[in-house]
Amino acid sequence: MCYLNLIGGVVNKSFYRSGLAAVAMLAGVGTAQASTIDWTNWNAGIVNTGTPGSAFAAAGGVGVTYNGELQDLNFQPSYNPASSFSGGTVGNTPVQSYGTIRIIGGSDGVNTIHFSQAVLNPVFAIWSLGQTNSQPSFNFNVPFTIQAGGPNAEYGGQAITASGDSVLGIEGNGVIQFTGSYQDISWTNPTAENWYGVTVGVAAVPEASTWAMMILGFAGVGFMAYRRKSKGSAFRIA
Repeated sequence: MCYLNLIGGVVNKSFYRSGLAAVAMLAGVGTAQASTIDWTNWNAGIVNTGTPGSAFAAAGGVGVTYNGELQDLNFQPSYNPASSFSGGTVGNTPVQSYGTIRIIGGSDGVNTIHFSQAVLNPVFAIWSLGQTNSQPSFNFNVPFTIQAGGPNAEYGGQAITASGDSVLGIEGNGVIQFTGSYQDISWTNPTAENWYGVTVGVAAVPEASTWAMMILGFAGVGFMAYRRKSKGSAFRIA
């Protein structure tokens, strides 16, 4: 006969699973809503232009390294209007003064973002992808979801679109999110145009309200276990 001890009590497996599910639901509340994003401050980092080029900077407390085509660090994209570059789970637009990686595309070369540690649900902003007579793409190695899109203040345009693991655009603008934990994200830009800009960000540390909900969830599981113990109940794990 096997029993599982939890916070001094004895609970059965189904009760334990129910408690974990409740905690997971509470912990997930913050991720289902828009999060504050720490965008990469390329302007404060080290940039080496070229094909290939490289850049190293930081987003919050996470180091971010880019390797691939890098024409230059551009400061043109204003990332306005805000509704085109924030929405869904992304609560704020990239910062213009942080700079934007400028890409022309037109080769099968691989571009890679590497984080110094695994990042949960990183986000990626794209500015001015494609034009009327050309529809370039970002072909990623991992799945994503589009969170926002629309025109940009400089050239107008429209929201980016998705086809499989590719992002397409006709003067396309928007932000996407990769669901899961990643340390490396790679893509190719096989079609060339004048240029398009990109940057990447990570979700900031959860707000105090999110931590409070998580703590309450754990406390609730412990209290329920204590009540069962005080009644002298013990349940056998099947």
